Amino acid sequence: MHIRGDHAELVVGGRLDVRSAADARTVLHSALDDGVGDLVLDLTELDSWDATGLGVIMGAHRRAGRAGRAGRRLVLRGVPPQMQRLLVATRLHRILAIEGGIAAESLPRV
Repeated sequence: MHIRGDHAELVVGGRLDVRSAADARTVLHSALDDGVGDLVLDLTELDSWDATGLGVIMGAHRRAGRAGRAGRRLVLRGVPPQMQRLLVATRLHRILAIEGGIAAESLPRV
């Protein structure tokens, strides 16, 4: 896994899984704590993830919304189609801020 960027936009690539979760969590939390406004998480280079990786994203979402970070949001960009299907299946697409949104009816069925 690799993450590059700053407190306003981070690009995540490779695998976001149990092996990389602690590092990803540290980077995301630092970016959220050090910045203001939206933190864009660009997932276009993400190859794969597991439940732990999704947990890291949800934890960052919760951290962004806590008191003391007024107006701070985690915004997902470039969500791969497979992850879009997972977000729709778990109804997390209704909770997370996703740039451009996800039209559940337009996703191919698996």
